[in-house]
Amino acid sequence: MREIVVELLKEALEQKPGLFLIDLNISETNQIRVIIDGDEGVKVQDCIDISRAIEHNLDREDQDFSLEVHSAGVSEPLTLMRQYKKNIGRKLKVKTSEETIEGNLTKADDTSITLHWKTREPKPIGKGKVTVQKEAVIPYSDIVEAKVMITFN
Repeated sequence: MREIVVELLKEALEQKPGLFLIDLNISETNQIRVIIDGDEGVKVQDCIDISRAIEHNLDREDQDFSLEVHSAGVSEPLTLMRQYKKNIGRKLKVKTSEETIEGNLTKADDTSITLHWKTREPKPIGKGKVTVQKEAVIPYSDIVEAKVMITFN
């Protein structure tokens, strides 16, 4: 069954090039769970279209199954380079093996991301603190987990 679902999903996503697969899970009891994301976000209709493309091409008489298609939630970690690129300009919380950084994602290329943030540090001379702009370039290979931070203005 997996091969058939993978092929149907591939064909459905080719019809909607702005969408991409985050995860596909098929349990032993044929519970199919598809998580998608999109360069411009995911609409409910996108989930319906992907679901129909799979469901209408599987035979329930042949094999019983359940199917869920949904978008990656805001609490889900970013897993693909394409997700980083679509979130440029948003605030991320990025964990590496060394540290955790919260900053604005300003760049995402093929090898790394760039975060910018402000912090208060002691003045180099004298008492008090000064606001300093910081930047970190983090290779994808160093990222343990990255999540979009939801901010309310």
